[in-house]
Amino acid sequence: MNHQPQREKTANDLGELREQAEHTREELGRTVEALAAKADVKAQAGEKVAAAREKAAVATEKAKVKAAVATDLVKEKAAVASDLVKEKAAVASEKAKEKAAVASDLVQEKTPDPVLEKAGAVADKAKANRTPLLAGVAALVAFLLVRRTRRNRRGRR
Repeated sequence: MNHQPQREKTANDLGELREQAEHTREELGRTVEALAAKADVKAQAGEKVAAAREKAAVATEKAKVKAAVATDLVKEKAAVASDLVKEKAAVASEKAKEKAAVASDLVQEKTPDPVLEKAGAVADKAKANRTPLLAGVAALVAFLLVRRTRRNRRGRR
């Protein structure tokens, strides 16, 4: 009788051992898979690269939106400034014309008639002889430029 309980005990032990072995194999398999995943540097690098690309794409899109908004804002401000400058220029031009007209009237009133006649005669002669007059003015300008250049060169030495 001693043999039978020992056989049952051995059979039970074998079943338990088989279950334990199976369980251990499964755990070992999961552990090996986890280690393999950790050791797969190429896959990890690929995941990191993909994440970085996505992050860069988001940042690029945000920058594009900000740039577009800034561009629109600058265009609006430039248009407003341009209109303002045009208005101020028109006002200044009108004032200058008025002052020039007043000055012209004042000069004509204050200038004696003989001087006005003489100035008119000189203007008529200048209109009739433009070529010699322009040549004389060009010669005078050239002389003044040469003189100025020589003075500047002497001062530098």
